Amino acid sequence: MITTETNLLTDRKSVICSYNEWDPLEEVIVGVVEGATVPEYDLSVRASAPSNQSGFYLKEAGKSFPIELIEKASEELNGFVSILEKMGIVVRRPDPIQNNKPYSTPAWSARSGMYQAMPRDLLLVIGDEIFESPLAWRSRHYEINAYRPILKDYFKQGGKWSAAPRPELLDEFYEESYTETSLGKVPLYAINEFEPTFDAADFIRCGRDIFAQQSNVTNEMGIKWLEQHIGSEYKIHRLEFDDSHPMHIDGSFMPLAPGKLLINPERVKKIPEMFKNWEIIIAPPSTLPNDHPLYMTSSWISMNVFMIDPDHVVCEKQELPTIRALEKAGFEVIALPFRHFYSFGGGFHCATCDVRRNGGLESYF
Repeated sequence: MITTETNLLTDRKSVICSYNEWDPLEEVIVGVVEGATVPEYDLSVRASAPSNQSGFYLKEAGKSFPIELIEKASEELNGFVSILEKMGIVVRRPDPIQNNKPYSTPAWSARSGMYQAMPRDLLLVIGDEIFESPLAWRSRHYEINAYRPILKDYFKQGGKWSAAPRPELLDEFYEESYTETSLGKVPLYAINEFEPTFDAADFIRCGRDIFAQQSNVTNEMGIKWLEQHIGSEYKIHRLEFDDSHPMHIDGSFMPLAPGKLLINPERVKKIPEMFKNWEIIIAPPSTLPNDHPLYMTSSWISMNVFMIDPDHVVCEKQELPTIRALEKAGFEVIALPFRHFYSFGGGFHCATCDVRRNGGLESYF
């Protein structure tokens, strides 16, 4: 049985307030894909992107992603936003910007930026505080700037806004001897412990318990920085998966509602003991055709669903096996097209940052 310990002092009127992935959604940031630019094929990108896409990166770096793909993905995002707004949910979006301009620091230069499509990577809401992530990709070093007007507005409304130390991303940070590998070999990841970095998408929230994975973008220093910042009110649990391209926990492990956990059966070989009383939902393989372009992710992006509330989940409309699995688990599925957005490396969860949900701080274990 799941026990709960509600914090009665939670201010539910705060402009920022989200403790888990499923409380009723009130406000969300949704990304934009216009201006998306192919990043350089450096070590950090190579470690996470599908190896069969190397030719695409080497040829197209610094150029726009295919325009027809951008247009179709934008149409899907706009359709998703329209549905959310019809439900009475407040949607905020960054301004589209062109990312094809080179930039540099005193130590390195980048041919271009990338996009503003995935707020889940950049922003992490824990309770009444929103965090900027210290990203490990040089092509994403200034991506947060597109979200600054939104963050400043939250701040003016009394919201708590914090930023992890912006990393230097020096050559010493990257493990040049890294090759595609399974866990258990050295070096395990494309990055080391030179400085703290993390993508927010390597964390998944479950009230007082937060689950994290170390990956090719998130190191132990990054997890430790967040752990020290949020204090003893929360506990971060480190998980490991059988993933040869570790990057972002929501393609492997997704608590959807109290007592219900969605897992990737190829990566999650052992369920954490604390979930022993939860219903385990096995994510089916995607129905994507083999020739569908996936530049930054595997086909398991099909399990990247998004909760509107504990009963309603958004899922890609052609992923019928996943829809059936979710319905069997008792969810009402909102099926929307999103396959063209998949090509940019994310699903519905990636494309969002849930800023405010109507719920308090609880313990589910």
